[in-house]
Amino acid sequence: MARPNFKFEKRQKELAKQQKAEEKRLRKLGLLDENSDDQAEAEKPPSAAEEVSKWLSE
Repeated sequence: MARPNFKFEKRQKELAKQQKAEEKRLRKLGLLDENSDDQAEAEKPPSAAEEVSKWLSE
């Protein structure tokens, strides 16, 4: 039976904690919006497949 890798779990927990702290710091500075993921998707340019399908539908 495999033994649990506690160092890996601890490192993942530390990374998650650091990421959360960084997001909190940016929120306090006003640099991170709550809907930043939604805005990034909305501003993403269309892919080549989307452009071709749009072109074919015209």
